Amino acid sequence: MSALWKYFEVCEENDAVANCQICKVGISRGGKDKASFNTTNLIRHLKNKHPAEHAEFMQTIKPKTSHQLTVVEAFKRKEKLPHDSEKSRKLTQKIAEMIAMSDQPLSLVDDPGFRMLMEYMEPRYEMPSRRHMTEKALPALQKKIIDKLIVLLKDVPDVAFTTDIWSSSVCPMSLLSLTAQWINSSFVLCRATLHAHEFRGSHTAERIQQEIEKMLNNWGIEKKRVHVILRDNAANMKRAMLDMGVQSLGCVAHTLQLVVHEGLLSQRSVTDTLANARKIVGHFKHSPLAYSRLEDIQVDLNMGVKRLQQDVQTRWNSSLYMLQSLLEQKRALSVYAAERTLPATLTAHQWELMAKTAEVLVPFEELTRDVSRETASAADVLPAITDVFSRERKSKTRESGQ
Repeated sequence: MSALWKYFEVCEENDAVANCQICKVGISRGGKDKASFNTTNLIRHLKNKHPAEHAEFMQTIKPKTSHQLTVVEAFKRKEKLPHDSEKSRKLTQKIAEMIAMSDQPLSLVDDPGFRMLMEYMEPRYEMPSRRHMTEKALPALQKKIIDKLIVLLKDVPDVAFTTDIWSSSVCPMSLLSLTAQWINSSFVLCRATLHAHEFRGSHTAERIQQEIEKMLNNWGIEKKRVHVILRDNAANMKRAMLDMGVQSLGCVAHTLQLVVHEGLLSQRSVTDTLANARKIVGHFKHSPLAYSRLEDIQVDLNMGVKRLQQDVQTRWNSSLYMLQSLLEQKRALSVYAAERTLPATLTAHQWELMAKTAEVLVPFEELTRDVSRETASAADVLPAITDVFSRERKSKTRESGQ
């Protein structure tokens, strides 16, 4: 902000006018809108009416005299920062935080584009090696976070946990995770992932119990402070929690998965329809020519060009998206089938079954998204489940009345 506003303030009734705080006179700001406002009139008023204040103002905007660098200073500006200098350490720490928070690969420090950016931002900074980040920077960051979490958890009387065994998508290994949730003294919900460790060998209840107890001991959390542990519905998980002597609950999202698969997607008529649907979508996925022909039909029918969604059989929500995409493109697919050959055909009954299946799955998909949010709690889960049951009852009532 200009030092000029020490002597003026914008008029509350008309922002095109500034009031002099010395003589209280209103001075035009040089226009009627913000784009045309300037300070010329204000400086002129200060110069003509208040010379002492004008002189003071001019001192604040007096340009600084340039300083000619010496040869030594010029060379120093070209020298690389020492690795142990404060600025170099802070830059390395920020890069480590970026890698951790944004899930960046460690190879980022070797990336030419990133190195070019850092060279532009601070030419004197020497990028640390990948080994340095792995062996020093990231472990230092981890220790800092662990120390902070220990302090935060120290006086929390009750802590809720979430645990799961899951497989990595990038390498053949199983991971056992433990996430903590608690309410602090300000009644703010806090959460932190305490562990995500490789879990080798047999996944027996005894081994799961041993690993989770070890995790709790590492953080100094006694069993009496464990409010509840949220787990999946597998028998080994249930037994492990029971043998530990802690309260546990099954994951709502996992329960919904079982409900959908065992109650709907396991029915023969539905599985047969889904199999035909996959063949049709797969036909277009593997044939660019077929897709281009379908797109031409979509344009001719003024439907807008949209691609069909391929599902993943282990994820029922992807089956819903596939059904919805097929139902949306039913007209275009019918025209295509009349002109070309598809690997499978859908009968009128199957089209109707697809529509009803999608209608049933939509509330479950919405509920799954709601309860899977990072901030979800029992206050979100219970009303959402009640809403699903209510919608299903209304649907049955409509069907029985037809």
